[in-house]
Amino acid sequence: MATVKTKRERIKFASDNVAGACPEVLDAVLKANDGDSTPYGNDQISAELQKKFSELFEKDVIVFPTASGTAANALALATMTPSYGNIYCHKLSHINTDECGAPEFYTGGGKLVTLNGINGKITPEELDQSITGKGIVHHTQPASVSITQVCETGEVYQLDEIKKISEITHKHNLNMHMDGARFANALTALNCTPAEMTWKSGIDVLSFGATKNGCIAAEAIIFFNKDLVGNIAFLMKRAGHLLSKMRFVSAQLDAYISNDVWLRNARHANKMGKKLSEGLAKHNSIKLAYPTEANEVFAKFPRNMIEHLNSEGYKMNEDELDGQAVRLVAAWNTQESDVDQLLETLKKSN
Repeated sequence: MATVKTKRERIKFASDNVAGACPEVLDAVLKANDGDSTPYGNDQISAELQKKFSELFEKDVIVFPTASGTAANALALATMTPSYGNIYCHKLSHINTDECGAPEFYTGGGKLVTLNGINGKITPEELDQSITGKGIVHHTQPASVSITQVCETGEVYQLDEIKKISEITHKHNLNMHMDGARFANALTALNCTPAEMTWKSGIDVLSFGATKNGCIAAEAIIFFNKDLVGNIAFLMKRAGHLLSKMRFVSAQLDAYISNDVWLRNARHANKMGKKLSEGLAKHNSIKLAYPTEANEVFAKFPRNMIEHLNSEGYKMNEDELDGQAVRLVAAWNTQESDVDQLLETLKKSN
């Protein structure tokens, strides 16, 4: 008897957040559940995670696991930005459009200064021109810069772009933050090392994302510049993100970065994103809004196609980029048959 595809099964392209956790992560959580353990990050798994991330990034780093990307971004920026400080970011950045004022809240009033950029990425030239008012008591003070990797249009900052933005940032004595919600997808797209994409390119603090690529709920704040750690432990406690059973988050991260699980997951998601993008590009009535460089595809669809896909159970995400394009996202568990089915469904919309 044929299996009937349900609407629930067809929401997968709405986001990579709809995917479940990968087997390696689930196994690690079950293993961490065996027996008792010291709470609040004083467990063995969390302690070893510091060493593991240091090896991964080829540098001694300080790691603070969190349960959400919003918390990772907001708390990281709170260590870098005073209440009267500016955070320079792209106008489409997640911290500006999708975090409900969390960066402003946790910095105690930090101001997001948004930049237009090009195709979702800020440019060194615009950033340099925008950093003004330093030392003037009437102005909020330049403090930090944040970029998103992969950025909100699905494009990837190239290494030379990160370096140039970091150079401008540090020239003005500001701190450099990377929102790495899709860090692994960007890394595999660039085919570089974690060190090359972060501290070797001038990143001071990284929000390391894992939930979108196979974890249950696991992110991490990673400090390359230890001078910025400051009072983050107190900030995390006050924010409700000092987790009593942190070992379960640490166990996810440990499994995620072991045996290339995270890279394998990201490579597959990127491959499926590319397959979907190439399939959509074959339709004369569909136009790709941006190049597909990782696992996100942004395209402009005719209204009849959107309505047809919705009627077939697909949740077409039109909320991105102010409704100028539909976003489709491949995940670590997206199958080629899933892509084929969506493309086949599109043929019936004409």
